[in-house]
Amino acid sequence: MIVAVSGMDSLGERAAKMREALQKSQTITDNVVTILGSFDSRLSVLETAMRPTQIRTHAIRKAHENIDKTLKAAEVILTQFDASRQAEAKILKGPHEDLESYLEAINQLRSNIRFFSGNKGFKSSDAVINNANTLLAKAISKLEDEFKQLLALYSKPVETDRLFECLPESMRPSSESPGNPFSGKNNHHEHQNGTSETGGFKHLTLIPPRILPLLHDLALQMVQAGNQQQLLKIYRDTRSSVLEESLRKLGVEKLSKEDVQRMQWEVLEAKIGNWIHFMRIAVKILFVGERRVCDQIFEGFDTLLDQCFAECTTSSVSMLLSFGDAIARSKRSPEKLFVLLDMYEIMRELHSEVEGVFGGKACNEIRESMFGLTKRLAQTAQETFGDFEEAVEKDATKTAVLDGTVHPLTSYVINYVKFLFDYQTTLKQLFQEFESSGERNSQLANVTMRIMQALQTNLDGKSKQYRDPALTHLFLMNNIHYMVRSVRRSEAKDLLGDDWVQRHRRVVQQHANQYKRTGWSKILQCLSTQGLTSSGGGGSAVPGEGGSGSGASRGLIKDRFKTFNVQFEELHQKQSQWTVPDTELRESLRLAVAEVLLPAYRSFIKRFGPLVESGKNPQKYIRYTAEDLERMLGEFFEGKTLNEPRR
Repeated sequence: MIVAVSGMDSLGERAAKMREALQKSQTITDNVVTILGSFDSRLSVLETAMRPTQIRTHAIRKAHENIDKTLKAAEVILTQFDASRQAEAKILKGPHEDLESYLEAINQLRSNIRFFSGNKGFKSSDAVINNANTLLAKAISKLEDEFKQLLALYSKPVETDRLFECLPESMRPSSESPGNPFSGKNNHHEHQNGTSETGGFKHLTLIPPRILPLLHDLALQMVQAGNQQQLLKIYRDTRSSVLEESLRKLGVEKLSKEDVQRMQWEVLEAKIGNWIHFMRIAVKILFVGERRVCDQIFEGFDTLLDQCFAECTTSSVSMLLSFGDAIARSKRSPEKLFVLLDMYEIMRELHSEVEGVFGGKACNEIRESMFGLTKRLAQTAQETFGDFEEAVEKDATKTAVLDGTVHPLTSYVINYVKFLFDYQTTLKQLFQEFESSGERNSQLANVTMRIMQALQTNLDGKSKQYRDPALTHLFLMNNIHYMVRSVRRSEAKDLLGDDWVQRHRRVVQQHANQYKRTGWSKILQCLSTQGLTSSGGGGSAVPGEGGSGSGASRGLIKDRFKTFNVQFEELHQKQSQWTVPDTELRESLRLAVAEVLLPAYRSFIKRFGPLVESGKNPQKYIRYTAEDLERMLGEFFEGKTLNEPRR
């Protein structure tokens, strides 16, 4: 019990102590709160006291910032003014001494104008801008003059020798004929040698490479100033005249159809040959060189580039094409066909270069004029074909071929046709202008066959001029044989075919047979036994040995021999003046006559010779042995003159 009481007392004491401790803690807390409250009050007073100072400090800092900004702005403006003064000094000095600095000054002026245009708050901005624009206009004007002077200084007509040096070796002209340098050159098929701009043609430098960047920079400034039209005019006027003069130095002439019509053919043919070379030089060398100049000066402004190139080359192209156009429109004649084909050939050869060099919308008219000439040349060539065919058929030349040899018309036409086959590729291209591709070969074959048929028709007419039917057939045999032989030995055979050759060989044989029949049937009748039986007239019938000449009248036999002699001598005199120019045909025709005549003569001599030999003067009637006849036949078709002695 006592223990319990003491425990309770102990707990009471502890509780009393805890209360005392809590009261002390509360007192301390209250004291701290009081102190902190005092601090807060004093801080509030301090803050109130410092606020004006803070405001003044912020204002001072802002003022400093504004001063810095103003100073920087002033510095920028002063820099612009300083740059303007420097630019003005350079511009007033002019571009000639230091073009690079002059161009920098113009760029600086433009920069100043942009700056002051964006800073309108500066009260002098408008005045500065106006002054800069005035100065810029003067600067651009001086640049135009500089561009013009620089371009003119380095734009000189190209000497002919320099153009020739750019040609492949095989195309360079001969120095032996300065008046007609290309006279020794073959105009036809030169392009098939494989030479091209990269395979033989050298680049022509028209303006030194170091000058082109300067001209480009000047052009750029003029374009930026909006002076494109003035730039175009300066370039066109300067370069156009230089190109024209270069062509004149080369030998190019501007000729009309009337000029062409008045020329002698030899002169015209030489001019056409030269023109073909001039076209190649102009397009592949001169115009290509001019295009490179334009590409570098006007790099970056494609529309202006094409326009400048088109306008500076238009008159030169017109000058070149005028001659080709005059030829295409002039009076057609057979001899012009081959030069027309040569001209058509060069225009086709240059087709890809024309499309490349004269690309762009601005060059449309030039391209069309060139392609138009190609088409006109093709049209004229095709019409000349038709004219030639008609001319061959209707040829009425009175040139007499008394000896029945190959007529000049035949050799002319055949040579013409053979020459055409040198142009097979060109002709196929030409026919393609008007026909579908599948008909090109047949078109050429048809044209050739029509020309050959026209020739035969004409020869048939000419053969009727001969009074002697044998000479008529000899003439036709000679001429058709010449046609067949020429076709067989040329490319025409592949086109006309074996059927044409065989058919016409049969025609030759038919005329040979007809010659033999009409020329020798009369004299062969003298050697026949028909009508030799005794009729009781003229002389006694003497039986020959073995019955030869049985019942024949000596008088009739003598008459036969006399008639034979007269006829053979007439034939010999006449036909030894006739001509069979082909050796093989001549020998075969002599052999064909001999195979008919000699056996008949030998048989007649054997049968009736003894009847004459037993009488008086047998040599008066039997003048020739078979061997004599054979020797004399060997003189036939030699084209001898009347007073030429016998062999």
